Amino acid sequence: MLEKIKAFFQMRTQSESGKKQTGKEIDKAKRSSGSQAAPKPPKQKVAAARIGELGEHKIDLQLDQLPKDCMYMSDLLLPNSKSRTGYSQLDHAVVSPYGIFVIETKNYAGEIKGARQDRNWRVSNRYNLYNPLLQNKGHIKALQAHLSEFNGVKYISMISFTMRCRFSLDPDLRKIHSDELVVYDVELSEYIARKLLRLKAELPQRTLSRDEVEAICTKINGLNVDDAKARAEHARLAGGRKKETGGVGYTGDAQS
Repeated sequence: MLEKIKAFFQMRTQSESGKKQTGKEIDKAKRSSGSQAAPKPPKQKVAAARIGELGEHKIDLQLDQLPKDCMYMSDLLLPNSKSRTGYSQLDHAVVSPYGIFVIETKNYAGEIKGARQDRNWRVSNRYNLYNPLLQNKGHIKALQAHLSEFNGVKYISMISFTMRCRFSLDPDLRKIHSDELVVYDVELSEYIARKLLRLKAELPQRTLSRDEVEAICTKINGLNVDDAKARAEHARLAGGRKKETGGVGYTGDAQS
């Protein structure tokens, strides 16, 4: 009889211990699941092409503020026999009575460091950016070749960066007396207006009449290549050049 009583109490003790253990495991599982925050949805990345489109739109808004005697064109692909791609691509060109502004736009973030004559500039000391002044010099030469009949026209090279970067460049590139200027996109129209005022003070009369301004724009628009295949091939070749150099910021050779 005594053995039966002992066996009964042993079975009861084991049963209660099992229940406690199960309860602890359940509580532990609840705490574990409660402490884990719900996974956050992945951030949506803006495609590089979309960023470029937004940047170009901001530039167009700036150029819309220019004086009425100025005319501008955007996204020009002009034939250029000296370029490895066969073309030169100009982001923007502003034709004024006192000169032609050729504008190259960049969408980098970080510190932009370099000298006027350096082949490559540095972006946050991480990778190279082909000197956009040299790149734009190629654009200007291509434009001059097509406008050779307009003698004595002054060309002003402008490089426009977004406010996501900061400059460590030659100070003269920010001064209005220079014909090579590096600016932020939000101050583009201001710099062009200031440069026009300086040119008006320096030049005895307008270099181009209203008819000549319109004639230049008509000619450039007539040369502009709209063919999608030609543009895609130009982009492919320019992109291939970027890979060859290993520089993330490289956008093509000096003539592209």
